[in-house]
Amino acid sequence: MVSITDVEKAQQAWGDGIVAIGDAFRKSGDYVQIAHNHVETLYAYEFSKVLFKPTMASFEQFRPTFESALSYFVASNKACSEDKGFAIKENGWTNVRFYNSDIIISENTALAMGNYFFTNLKGDEIKVEFTFGYLVDSMGDLRINLHHSSMPASIE
Repeated sequence: MVSITDVEKAQQAWGDGIVAIGDAFRKSGDYVQIAHNHVETLYAYEFSKVLFKPTMASFEQFRPTFESALSYFVASNKACSEDKGFAIKENGWTNVRFYNSDIIISENTALAMGNYFFTNLKGDEIKVEFTFGYLVDSMGDLRINLHHSSMPASIE
């Protein structure tokens, strides 16, 4: 049975992974391998379909494969030509924090919706809206099988 604490730990791991990718990029480390591990351990690509709609994707809006997800985060494999590497954008993010509007638990799955906030190197926070779906893998860990992000609508 999934708990709210499990979801919050998975969110923390996702945010920590994004920060680690950017940190490795800034230090000329193996950020591509860190991103590979991030996608491999946090997403369900190896055993399930994954519905992934990244924030900054417009031409290739959906990322149904491991390679297309990796491309979004670090743009290392040229799987999607529009990618610039979200996790290394402007040299990466220094912090990611989640604010859940709500979480729905259903036995071995969970849905979470809310805002997450990305802190850049200048200390500015960017708010992004998210919906994440999780399922439990064979080791009892949560894996993302739904990831939708978007910028908040602007009111004019």
